[in-house]
Amino acid sequence: MVTGIAGAGKSTFSRSLSAKTGLPVIHLDLWFWQPGWVEPSEADWREKQRDLITSDEWILDGNYHATLDLRLERADTAVFLDTSGWVCVWRALVRGVRKRPDGFQLPQGCDEPALRRLRDEWLLAWRIWRVHRSERDRELEILSRHTNHVALYLLRSKGATRGFLGAIR
Repeated sequence: MVTGIAGAGKSTFSRSLSAKTGLPVIHLDLWFWQPGWVEPSEADWREKQRDLITSDEWILDGNYHATLDLRLERADTAVFLDTSGWVCVWRALVRGVRKRPDGFQLPQGCDEPALRRLRDEWLLAWRIWRVHRSERDRELEILSRHTNHVALYLLRSKGATRGFLGAIR
């Protein structure tokens, strides 16, 4: 599983990891949102994730702290992208104004006009700025409870992510 705060590069890293391993990627953001950008109940979200991770092989990207334990129970490896808060803020700001890349998917039944994307990403940038350190610490604390059965990799730079991917055969 691949985790880290918003803007850490989880989806990009997961796609690269999938290309190297041939494992399918599950992007949690695609499964979280219901049509019209409605959030599921916690019980529904937990059940959805249980369904998503029934197979033995997957790459899953997303953070969703409240359900991290579910994924860690089934994972054998966790990659935490420990990207600088400044970088994460910058990425959110840029995503707000940049055209989405070809092949980018939105959750089913959710549209994203340019003004909504700008607003949402810039609000996310502000949230990252405010909570980067506390969310990082919270996630690392949850991950640390599972290191007896999950191999944990903390990648702190682009060089570290390239090195990790380069080491995979």
